[in-house]
Amino acid sequence: MTQNQPGSGPTALRILLGSQLRKLREAKNVTREEAGHLIRGSESKISRMELGRVGFKERDVADLLTLYGVVDAQARAAVLDLVATANEPGWWHRFNDVLPTWFQAYVGLEEAAARIRTYEVQFVPGLLQTKEYTRAVVTAGAAGIGAEEIARRVDLRLERQRILDKPDGPIFWAVIDEAALRRPIGGAEVMRAQIEHLIELMRQQSITIQIMPFSFGGHSAEGGAFSILRFPDNDLPDVVYVEQLASALYLDKREDVDRYTEVMERLCAVSTTPDETIELLRTIADEF
Repeated sequence: MTQNQPGSGPTALRILLGSQLRKLREAKNVTREEAGHLIRGSESKISRMELGRVGFKERDVADLLTLYGVVDAQARAAVLDLVATANEPGWWHRFNDVLPTWFQAYVGLEEAAARIRTYEVQFVPGLLQTKEYTRAVVTAGAAGIGAEEIARRVDLRLERQRILDKPDGPIFWAVIDEAALRRPIGGAEVMRAQIEHLIELMRQQSITIQIMPFSFGGHSAEGGAFSILRFPDNDLPDVVYVEQLASALYLDKREDVDRYTEVMERLCAVSTTPDETIELLRTIADEF
């Protein structure tokens, strides 16, 4: 894998490496406790490694490969090569001063995803925001934060948007509640420019935007915004991301993913078609 391929970001590689180690351990009927003892750690350390939630030490991985019976030099090298790449910091590392720890994992997963489906209630999705809209959103939620940090947060969001311009970037499918498009964040001029930007983005084949209209009334996703990320490697499970006020949930159990996927399908079924989306966006833009 190379760094510019989808699924090759460090976050995804850690998950992939952890998944490989788990399969090797289970094939040999080794318990997490036994594996942890071998690398001078604990059962919980093995669990975190297998979930891709921590960095990897080459020595630990080499010892685990020996325990799991992987003696072929080429097979060992292939796994150990992943260790170095998975431990490399992502581009977002330089924004650690303004990036909450609970959001770092999402940025890494977003970078690695082949498809992102998102439902947004309050704001235009971050990857689709204009700079001026982003600044208005960040400023509104940044009481007591200085201008320099606000600028850094805006730069981070704009940097994230680069994935949509990559030839191998993800398919991005957004369902936006009409309320988010009518809320005058930043004022009428900012909102009009933002909505016109959405119309322009819909020219890209990789971007689909639907609107959940007021006219539909109640629906199956009234619990709030969420995103579903899918990755190009079959060993990486789909992940549902649900952001909270000062934390986030990352769900990858099959039953959880299936439940959110079903809700997303219902949302898409009752939201505007692409042509209807453009028509409604133009109507809202004119009102601003």
